[in-house]
Amino acid sequence: MTDFTYRLAQKRQLVTELPGPRSLEWARRRRAAVAAGVGSSVPVYAIDADGGVIVDVDGNSLIDLGSGIAVTSVGASHPSVAAAVAEQAAHFTHTCFMVTPYEGYVRVAEALSELTPGDHEKRSVLFNSGAEAVENAVKIARLATGRSAIVTFDHAYHGRTNLTMALTAKTMPYKAHFGPFAPEVYRMPASYPYRDRHGLTGPQAAQQVIDQIEKQIGADAVAAIIYEPIQGEGGFIVPADGFLPTLVSWAKDNRVVFVADEVQTGFARTGEWFASTHEGIVPDLITMAKGIAGGMPLAAVTGRADLLDSVHTGGLGGTYGGNPVACAAALATIETMRQLGLPARAREIEALTKPRLRRLADEIDIIGEVRGRGAMLAIELVHPGTDAPDPFTTKAIAAQALSEGVIALTCGTYGNVIRLLPPLVISDDLLDEALGVLETALRSAAAR
Repeated sequence: MTDFTYRLAQKRQLVTELPGPRSLEWARRRRAAVAAGVGSSVPVYAIDADGGVIVDVDGNSLIDLGSGIAVTSVGASHPSVAAAVAEQAAHFTHTCFMVTPYEGYVRVAEALSELTPGDHEKRSVLFNSGAEAVENAVKIARLATGRSAIVTFDHAYHGRTNLTMALTAKTMPYKAHFGPFAPEVYRMPASYPYRDRHGLTGPQAAQQVIDQIEKQIGADAVAAIIYEPIQGEGGFIVPADGFLPTLVSWAKDNRVVFVADEVQTGFARTGEWFASTHEGIVPDLITMAKGIAGGMPLAAVTGRADLLDSVHTGGLGGTYGGNPVACAAALATIETMRQLGLPARAREIEALTKPRLRRLADEIDIIGEVRGRGAMLAIELVHPGTDAPDPFTTKAIAAQALSEGVIALTCGTYGNVIRLLPPLVISDDLLDEALGVLETALRSAAAR
């Protein structure tokens, strides 16, 4: 990674217990004003952030291993992104691309055509959130194919809208009591190598899915298959080699649209611009958001020109989709990623982190697996001597790390996975310190 100067001191420093008195006061005000259904993983209130640190209202400086769930890959206040946002906002914050278009939207679409896998002719449409991108990918696939069935998978997460809840696998907290859900959604078994009881190869696991689709739905009824190249909320699950290529090949043969949900994996996070590249696949459509714009709300669907151009004029869009300030942020973020070589930096983070955690896994018996790609890594926690998920220990480890000034998020269908999503601009020293804190928490948990 090319060196650059951080605005904030890159250090872990606790000046109060967590949460501190000012965070507690904001929590009190929150309870009186914010809906109880909105949760927060960390009970401190941020006032500043830069590089690999977040500073709270009490002056505590915490090491960030979450990046706002894979969003702030270039840091939460990179000067190039901040300058681009200020420059655009000084001219206009909104006209609505569907009313008076502007060049930023077009430039982002051009960049996405260049960055996404495949050299075919592409088109893009911009939105505000990952769920909105997924919804529109489904709309495009259904219109283009004239079919209605959508195939999704165990452990999948695709969003919180009605349709994307139907696509999402986990009930709590995402789906419970919010039904009925959108119809014509069919769930298939995912590839989860650590928990695959049958020892199937990737192609064998995919063939089981294909057989089930053909028997239960019928290939000629399927509009799209949607899959995360690394399943995110499900536990950072990397599919077995050959699983996705086999599904993509079948989809192509049967004129089924293959949608890669790269909302969490996209934009250098896994060591490539998009995780589909690791799998050797070229999706028909890619959905993206999170890391695209350095923290500004922006999402996109990019894919085959014939699919996106099949939609009638006015069939795609939204008042805020491709907001000019967010587009300016995206262009600056992409350029920053290029200049700093952040795909390669993600691979460096993997090289620094994964072997260290795997050595620890050999020493203690509560780590079932260390997995992931680039700076999207996971530790699956289990009860000693088994592969039974241990969500309680997982939660306790994250809490201990936080008490020592390190933010580490959890995930997983069973709630037993610690996920590591550091900003790609985190320094080696800060990453090393955070891993030391996490190791101590893991050893303490194993000794109990």
